Amino acid sequence: MKKRRFVALLMTMAMLVSMMSGCSFGSSAKKVTQIYFLSCKPEVKSVWEEVSAAYEKETGVKLKVLTAADGNHERTLKAELAKKDYPTMFQINGPVEYGKWKNYCMDLSDTKLYSWLLDKSMAVTGDNGKGAYGIPYVVEGYGIIYNNAIMEKYFALSDRTSQIKSMGEINNFAALKEVVEDMQAHKSELGIEGVFGSTSLSPGESWRWHTHLMNIPITYELQDKNASELDSIDFTYSDEFKNVFDLYVNNSCTPASELTDKGVEDSMQEFAKGKAAMIQNGNWGWTQIESTDGNVVKQEDAKYMPIYTGMDGEESQGLCIGTENYICINSQATDEEKQASLDFLEWLYSSKEGKKFVTEKFGFIPPFSTFKESEYPSNPLAVEVLEYMNDSSKKSVPWNFVTFPNQKFKDNMGSDLTLYVNGEMDWDTLVDTVKADWTNQKSSEEE
Repeated sequence: MKKRRFVALLMTMAMLVSMMSGCSFGSSAKKVTQIYFLSCKPEVKSVWEEVSAAYEKETGVKLKVLTAADGNHERTLKAELAKKDYPTMFQINGPVEYGKWKNYCMDLSDTKLYSWLLDKSMAVTGDNGKGAYGIPYVVEGYGIIYNNAIMEKYFALSDRTSQIKSMGEINNFAALKEVVEDMQAHKSELGIEGVFGSTSLSPGESWRWHTHLMNIPITYELQDKNASELDSIDFTYSDEFKNVFDLYVNNSCTPASELTDKGVEDSMQEFAKGKAAMIQNGNWGWTQIESTDGNVVKQEDAKYMPIYTGMDGEESQGLCIGTENYICINSQATDEEKQASLDFLEWLYSSKEGKKFVTEKFGFIPPFSTFKESEYPSNPLAVEVLEYMNDSSKKSVPWNFVTFPNQKFKDNMGSDLTLYVNGEMDWDTLVDTVKADWTNQKSSEEE
C-alpha cells in the first residue's frame, strides 16, 4: 500500500514538473509569433529588413524592426515602450541611457550572449556594478575616410604647392590642412567638387559634429582631469575642434550658406560618386557608399586616417574606436517574448546565416567568441579599423560621447554650429553656450 502511494506521489510530482516545464522560460518561446526590435541605425535599415525575412523563413517567427530617425531615438523609444505592442529588444547608447531605461532592461548575465562576449567589461552593468543590462553587439570605428585613388592623383600633380608626398606623411593637423587646402585649389584638375563631402547641418543630421567630432576634445579633457565623466566642461580644446570643423566647412562640395540643406546621405553620395576625396564617418558608412548608384570608390581605395585637430602628440593618435550600440531585452515583456528575443540574438550571432548578415551585410566587427578570424567582415573600412586596433604604435580614441548629457544637448550644439557657420554666432559665444548647456543638461538629467 505504501509502495503504491509512493509511486502515485512520484507520478504526481512528475506531472507537476512536466506542467512547470511546459510553462518554463525557454520552451514556451514556440508560442511567440512576433518579436520587435527598435533600432537606431538608419544606415542599415534595409539590411534589417533582409534579416527579418530570413529569420521568419527559417523559424516562423516574425521580426518586426522599427528604425528611429537620426536624433529621435530617445523620443521614439519612450513612445514605443508605452505601447501595447512594445519592443521586446531595443538599444541604449551606454550607462547614461541605461540610467533612464533601467526599469526596462533585463539582466543578461546568465545568457549565452553574455558568455560569448570577448570583453565582458564592455557590458553595461547595474548601479551596483553587477549584472549585464546592455550587451555591446558591435565594435566600430570612425575617422576621416579617404579615396586613395584621388589622393594618388593629387600626389602626382606637378604644380601642387604642398611638399607632402604621401598619405603616410599626414600624421597631424598641420599636414592635413596643408594638403586639403592645396587639393581644394586643384579641385578642377582632380575632378572633384570639394575635398570633403558636404558638412551636413540640416535638422537631425549634424551628429557627426556634435557627437563624433566633439568626442575628441572631450576625451582629451577627461584625460587631463583623470575623470570618467564630467558634470561641467571647460571645453579646453575648443580651438582644436574649430580647426578641423572649419577645415570641413571651407573645403567641402557645398558653400557654407547652403549646408543647412544637406544631410549625411548627401555627403556620402558625394564621396561615393567621386565628387569628394574625404568624408568623416564610421565603418558602417561602407554600406551607403557601396550601394550608391554611380559609386566609383573601389574597395581597395577606401582608406582611413585619424581625425587630426592639432592636439599635442596626435602623431600617435588612432581612430575613434568603441561602441554606443548596446542591445537590451525588455524586462517588462513576457517570459516567452524574452526567450524568443534571446533565441533570435543567438541565431544572429552564432548561426552560419546570421553571422554572414553581421559581417557581410551590416559590416559589423562583432565582439563575440562565436566568430573566427576568417569570419571577420570584408568591408574595407572595417578591415581598416581592425588594422588600427592591432597597430601598437597608435592609441585609439575611446567613445566617450556616451557620457554626454543627453540628446537635447547634442541638438542644441548642432543648432549653435549652424548659427556659427551662417555667421549668426561668433566662436567665443558658441563655446560659452556649449559649456553652459552641458552643465544645465547634466543638472536636468539628475533631477
